[in-house]
Amino acid sequence: MKIQFGCSSKCINPEIPISLAGYFNRRMWDKVLDDLEVRALVLKDGDETAVILHFDLLAIPVTFYNAVQEAVKVCGIAPEKILIAATHTHTAPNLSSEPNSAAYREFAAAKAAEALKDALNNMKEGTVYTAQASDCRFQFNRRYWMQDGRVVTNPGKLNPAIVRPEGEIDPEIPVIAIKTSAGIEVLITSAVNHTDTIGGCGVSSDWPGFMRRELAKVMAPGAIHFPMVGTSGNINHFDTRTDMNQTCYAEPERIGKGYAESVIAVLPELKEAPGCGLKIFAAKAVSAPRELDPAEIAEAQAVVDKYPEIDLNAASKVDLTSEDLAKGTPYALKYFANALLKIANNTRNPEFLLTGIKLGDATVIASLPSEPFVEIGLTLRKEIFRNNFCLVTSHGNYNGGEGYFGGYIPNPWNYGRGGYEDTPRSSGYSVRTSGILLDAWRKLAEKF
Repeated sequence: MKIQFGCSSKCINPEIPISLAGYFNRRMWDKVLDDLEVRALVLKDGDETAVILHFDLLAIPVTFYNAVQEAVKVCGIAPEKILIAATHTHTAPNLSSEPNSAAYREFAAAKAAEALKDALNNMKEGTVYTAQASDCRFQFNRRYWMQDGRVVTNPGKLNPAIVRPEGEIDPEIPVIAIKTSAGIEVLITSAVNHTDTIGGCGVSSDWPGFMRRELAKVMAPGAIHFPMVGTSGNINHFDTRTDMNQTCYAEPERIGKGYAESVIAVLPELKEAPGCGLKIFAAKAVSAPRELDPAEIAEAQAVVDKYPEIDLNAASKVDLTSEDLAKGTPYALKYFANALLKIANNTRNPEFLLTGIKLGDATVIASLPSEPFVEIGLTLRKEIFRNNFCLVTSHGNYNGGEGYFGGYIPNPWNYGRGGYEDTPRSSGYSVRTSGILLDAWRKLAEKF
């Protein structure tokens, strides 16, 4: 199918002191390993316009979503026509709880507006193609059944108590390309894996950055790759069967170049997307706060009282992650207990914005918020859009109110088994949230 399109990107490396997001502790950035970007894509067909703004950031909380929409207002595009998503890199600035978070939000939003203006000023005609890549080398379901009957997240490499993974993976990488006579000018992919491979205090776009830089070598000059990240809430890159070091800067290079290799392999198989026309739909899905009982709240308060000497706001060079929770370290216990108490005081119903873009008869880009488990994305692609070519991107917009801990969206059956993702700190939404999101998409898909 033919489409009018324009694309651009801008660097959004921090220029002020600010902590990186993604772990339990403050990590003030001290170097730039590789550049963070915001990428803008404009799609036009007749009177219809759709925009994708894609950030190398951890997520899109409502404060940042609002800042972006305010910044791009001068471009004259209605908010519901704009899909905003993030790669979920854990080595990008914290957008929510740092003294300089507001300043960085304004900076990154302004860069998004610059990228969008450039994209609008460089519109041209191209043809949409699709292909399907696959790569199972780098992804693992990180929740494991253990010999004691519990589920543990990231239980450690070569742990003899591991029985089997709790769930599945999704190795498929949908590919959408826009080509002109110059070659491929836009690539959109959706690989399912966590972007948390480096650790430390260096700024980096993680494996999506290596992937896009590698794919740039086979695309037209000035072309842009949008490395969307699919539903990877329970997926990461750790192979527990080996003792290899998988938290280092060599790891995102290995993964990013590997994914690029798999995508490049299917580029000769690109087929023109059937049909014509562009449609964009958006809808809100409303859930509820996490259900908590008095015993959980009392237990959390007891843990907080037990460790008065631990300062949760202190900066640290040591990464504090879900592995600390698996080990039961005092810092992790207090961190999660403190978060649970904040969740208990929240009465606001979280709202999620779902956005879908349809190209022609059967090509769909669908968004999900926060960190859904892989099975949710599979249901969306394989069941709800079973007759379409569907690319899913997550880490989009959600709003739970001030001080609200959002995060993971497990399946209903994951709760109560153990692990990190289904704790109230990590999943502040109702246990019914996955079903609410999928039901909302079923209704939205009827319009497609």
